[in-house]
Amino acid sequence: MTIGSAGPGEVSLARALARAALAVDPGRFDAEVIAKAKICLLDFLSCAFEARNHPWSRQAIGIAREVGDGATVIGTHTLASPGDAAFANATMGHGLVREDMHAASICHHGVVIWPTLLALSERTSLSGASFLAAAIIGYEAGAQIGRALFTADLARLYRPTGLVAPLGAALAGSYALGLTEDAATSAIAIAANTSSGLNEWPRAGGSEMYFHPGFAARNAIAAIELAEAGAVASETILEGEAGLFAAFRRQPAPSEIRLFAGPQPEIMAVYNKPAPACNFAQTAAQAALRAARELGTAEDIATVAIRVPEAAARYPGCDSKGPFHNALQAKMSIPFSVAAVLARGALEEENYADVGDLRILRLVERTDLQSDPGLTAAFPANQGAEVLVGLRGGKTIHQRLDNVIAATPEEIRVRFRQAACDVIGDKRARHLEELVDDCTSLPDSRVIAARCRLEPTEQRLRPAS
Repeated sequence: MTIGSAGPGEVSLARALARAALAVDPGRFDAEVIAKAKICLLDFLSCAFEARNHPWSRQAIGIAREVGDGATVIGTHTLASPGDAAFANATMGHGLVREDMHAASICHHGVVIWPTLLALSERTSLSGASFLAAAIIGYEAGAQIGRALFTADLARLYRPTGLVAPLGAALAGSYALGLTEDAATSAIAIAANTSSGLNEWPRAGGSEMYFHPGFAARNAIAAIELAEAGAVASETILEGEAGLFAAFRRQPAPSEIRLFAGPQPEIMAVYNKPAPACNFAQTAAQAALRAARELGTAEDIATVAIRVPEAAARYPGCDSKGPFHNALQAKMSIPFSVAAVLARGALEEENYADVGDLRILRLVERTDLQSDPGLTAAFPANQGAEVLVGLRGGKTIHQRLDNVIAATPEEIRVRFRQAACDVIGDKRARHLEELVDDCTSLPDSRVIAARCRLEPTEQRLRPAS
């Protein structure tokens, strides 16, 4: 029994979540939900493969402790402890700032859940059906807790992914491993004690943001393994006097947090980013791309008005007009993202390759970012944006999108194939995609992680650049 129990006849929030999750039948999810989970997994792997040579990825890989029979560090020959592999893989998956997004909880759940489950799958045999069901549960729990916990003010200070994703991943892993209700409750409670991630990096220019999901995944595994070993934790960790809601939101927790109570599982509200930039920059950049197609030349631009939901305008770094010391600051900035699209006529990774590009910076100075009441009211169900480009001749180009346009499954598959082929070769990349597509019929899901690994000879032939 976990300590700090709720009152007589009451069930704590953590226990209620554990009880509901452990009762889930893997066969309850329909084909659409299973397909979404598979696409989210491919998208995560795509990001990890593509970002593996970025500095923060190399740093995370470099501190992974190699063990003889460990878990795969994606795109390398390294087998590491489950926690270290999860840390490295989550950091790589976050390395492009293109990870999947759940707007209502302002959180990137997949970049924590998938590294956790991949590492656990190589430690303990998990069927493919259980592997996917566990992921769907993890998205659901993290999203529901995040919906209840986060406000725009809280998200300005603390990184939502660091605060709630460890809990969702801990519950996902508890389900996958078949933990008891007591152990799963303790795993959630221990994970809640690791909630962290401060939002100073957009202002200071630090790179610690990339490591937030890494810490979350490593901590989720530690919480699960401690609970397996018999560790007990405060059952009232969510609603208690010094629990998660009291500590961070400074308000009482809701009376209940229910899993799968809505018309669709929360994973269906997750969208896959089309561009490698902050969630809140996506829609405005897409509207700017439409405006760019009406432009003769960016030199004709006199003013740029950008209207977004209040949550977007207030999120750390999103209103920045510089100076930009690195690509991450530019990827967080809505003015920079819009200006880069207008200057280059494209929405792609290359927009952030030169944060000192004078064509872009001159346009950044002409931008005016505003929160719009109508867009604010529609958020988070819709994440709209409006861009008004005033030209020197007096004409205004007006483009509005009521919601972000997510990357399609086919677009995700195309970028997965390209990224995976570049690292593990065409044949193995095709096999990996087939394994994900056939996941529900796999007797042992560890083959997915194993297919992401390089042989030692391949590592030498594909040096880091």
